[in-house]
This record gives sequence, structure tokens and C-alpha cells, in this order.
Amino acid sequence: MQKWYHIVPKNTGLSIYAWIIFCILPFYFVFRASGTLEIIFGILMILLFFAAYSVSFLSEGWTVYLSVGIEMVISIVMTVFLGYVYFALFLAFYIGNIQHKPGFITLYVVHLVTTVGAVTVSFFTQNEVFLTQLPFIVFSVVGVVLLPPTIYSRNKREELQNQLKAANQKISQLVVLEERQRIARDLHDTLGQKLSLIRLKSDLAGKLLDVKPDTAKNELNDINQTARTALKEVREMVSNMKGTKLEDEVNRIQEMLKAAQIDFHLEGNPELTDTPLFIENVLSMCLKEAVTNVVKHSGASFCTVIISPLPEEVIVEVQDNGIGIARQTDTYSENGLQGMRERLEFVNGSLEMSSVNGTALTFRVPNVIQQTEQEGLS
Repeated sequence: MQKWYHIVPKNTGLSIYAWIIFCILPFYFVFRASGTLEIIFGILMILLFFAAYSVSFLSEGWTVYLSVGIEMVISIVMTVFLGYVYFALFLAFYIGNIQHKPGFITLYVVHLVTTVGAVTVSFFTQNEVFLTQLPFIVFSVVGVVLLPPTIYSRNKREELQNQLKAANQKISQLVVLEERQRIARDLHDTLGQKLSLIRLKSDLAGKLLDVKPDTAKNELNDINQTARTALKEVREMVSNMKGTKLEDEVNRIQEMLKAAQIDFHLEGNPELTDTPLFIENVLSMCLKEAVTNVVKHSGASFCTVIISPLPEEVIVEVQDNGIGIARQTDTYSENGLQGMRERLEFVNGSLEMSSVNGTALTFRVPNVIQQTEQEGLS
């Protein structure tokens, strides 16, 4: 809606000069009148119309209908007695900017009926005047018919576009937030695994330093290599968030479990051929977090990983014979399981856990590519 001082409507498809002419023309029709009283009456009507038109932009509720009603009466009087129909265009523009749908429809119908009726009557009362401006009168009536719904539709479209823009901005913010959380989880899991491995190897090297110096030296070399690997992975993750293959992650956790003196058993083929890299990366990070927690918290002596690539989903199970999840620390539950749940939920996956004779975690992730291909063939 315009401000009160914007007498000339904007963005209606007409030049501002055309609207200025419509503002000046009523004085021409007034001064064509023969009597002084008629001229004074006409000028008062013009001033009253523009005053009511300006006030209507500040009106709310029932005062809108009151001001528009006054303007309609003035427009009818000017049309019937002075042959000036162009105030109807100003009213059409204002009615098109009313956002309340029932109010818009009511005023639109009333204005259309009164304008057509006043023009019809004026053909008999202002015959000569109307015939000289017949093309402009037809243009005005067409404007009264088309202008309000056009402006109303445009305003609704702009409102929807603004809502869509705001929604897109909100989505962008959520995507950035989710990406930040994902990067934080990936960094936590990657560094947590490597630092745990370095701690285990450091403890082992300290124990072997006096007994088996050569073995201790090898462990220190492994620590150095592990630190280099961790630094490389962090650099790759920060630079391009490179995805991790499940097969590569299995090799890493095998090395980690070996260093922690936990027996490792693998069932199934970790090489996934029909699974998107993003899905495989999620499974890899969940597997890394699960095994890291086995090493840090479970006190287990063996760990089994079962990989089952099915036609519709991929299932990864991590089992150990440790103390069980119910007896583990709050840190494990909060930082470990919560991170895995968030990753899996992001790809419509799920996490199942049990704590009988140790801990068993089961990751289920839909095989998106295969599902899409099957849907296309069906």
C-alpha cells in the first residue's frame, strides 16, 4: 500500500504523466460549467475526493470502507453532473491494493456496478460531453474492470515471492548449520580415533621402552605415521570434505583394534558397488565412531563387524563382548550415539542397539540409487 502523500498511483502500467492529466482534467470539466455555484461545488468535490483518497491510505478496518464509500459518491456525482469519470481509475487502483479478500471483492463489485451505472446515466445527462471523450471513457471502464484484480494478483504474487525468498534464506541458514555440525562431527570422529590410537601406542611404547627397545621404537614410528595420517585426513576434510570409502575405514579400524589388543572379525564384503559415496561416507563415520567407543569405553576382548549390502538397504553391525552400553559413561551416550543418530537420520537411516553380553549397534541406511532405478523400471 502506498503512503498518504502518494496521490499518483505507482506501477500500474501507465505513465506518471497520464495520471497527472487525470488529476488536472476535473478542473477543466468544472470550469466548463455555466454557473458560479456549479464551479464552486465542483472544486469542493475535487478537493474532498483527493483529501478522502489521501486519508484512505491511513485508514484501517471500517474506516477504509467509509473513505472508499465517500470517494465512490464523489466519483458518481462528478460523472453524472460534470461528465468526469476518471476518478474511478484512482478508486480502482486503491481497491486493488486491499489485501483482505472479502473486502476486496465487495468493494470491487460495488465500484464496478456504480461506475457502469453512472456512465450509463451520463450518456443521457451529458450526451455531448461523453461523445467527445468516448474512447477515454471506454478506457476508464476497462481499467475499472481489469485494474483491481491485476494489482491484487500482483501484490499476492509479490507476497508469495517474499515468503519464498525468506524460506530460501532460512533453508540456506539451516544447510550451513547442518554442514557445520557435520564437519564438527567428522573432525571429532577422525581426531578421536587417531588420538586414541596414539594414546594406546604411546602406553605400549612406554611399557616396552626398557624391555624391548626395538619394538618400542617401531611403536614410536607408528605413532609418528598415525599423526601424519591424522593431519592429512583433517586437511582433506577441511579442504574438500572428501568422502571415506567403507573398505578404507575397515582397514583403519582393524589397525586400531590391533593396537588396542582387541581381536577383530569381519563378515561380509566392505566394497560397496551400488551405494552412493555420501551414504558410504555416513556409514564409514558411524563405523569409526562405534569402534572408537569400543576401544575407549567397552573393555572388550573382541569386536565383530558384519556388513550386509541388501537390494534395498545396507546394514552394518558392530558387536563386542564388553561391559554393555547401560554401564558405560554419559560421554559415550551423548557424544557417540547422538552423533551417529544425527548422521543416520540425515540420510533416512536408523540406529538400533542392544546390550546383552556386550554391545551390539546396527546401522541401517536405504540404498537410494537402487531404489530410484527400481522405481524408474516399475
